[in-house]
Amino acid sequence: MKALTSYLTAAFALLLIASVATPVFSAEKQKVVYHVADAEKVQFALGNIRNHIQGVGGPENVEIVLVVHGPAGKMFQDIEATDQVRDMVKSLQGDGVQFDMCGNTMRAQDVELNDLLPGFVRVDQGGVVRIAELQQQGYIYIRP
Repeated sequence: MKALTSYLTAAFALLLIASVATPVFSAEKQKVVYHVADAEKVQFALGNIRNHIQGVGGPENVEIVLVVHGPAGKMFQDIEATDQVRDMVKSLQGDGVQFDMCGNTMRAQDVELNDLLPGFVRVDQGGVVRIAELQQQGYIYIRP
């Protein structure tokens, strides 16, 4: 009986160690909407998205939409974008991140879709409406 108790104790300890040492990912794919409106937060937000993808074990475990509006919109205009922003957007798009630009912001900044970095989607209903729609669909809201 003492041997059985020792064996069970050791087995429990190994299970406990394994559960702490091994990252646990949900069987359900995370759905997340990131929101950026401040120009000075663009690179920070893109870095957060990169970290999020890595943190859940890769792009196959998360569906991310970045909704951009307001002053941040200028940072994604082809003529204004830095090389770092360009590279980050391209990399994140390769991981399946969707980039949505507020139609109201585009009108206010007098830009068309072809003035933005490639791959953006125009959301004519507006950025905040798009965010609300995504939240109704079960997306988690993050604003870095």
